[in-house]
Amino acid sequence: MPKMKTKKAAAKRFKATGTGKFKYPKAGSVHKLASKSAKRKMGLRHAAIVDKTNDKAVRKMLPYA
Repeated sequence: MPKMKTKKAAAKRFKATGTGKFKYPKAGSVHKLASKSAKRKMGLRHAAIVDKTNDKAVRKMLPYA
């Protein structure tokens, strides 16, 4: 059976954690920062974990992660 291909767009956006979950950077931290509060910008610094409803789809895109 041939090897499965990794979706390269997903590989650039998601990283696997040690426990097997996937983390991703939050959107909205690149521009138009003057209109966002300091509290909101601090929350955008930290990576988020993929929700369990989307976990199956991400695993399918990243078979070797």
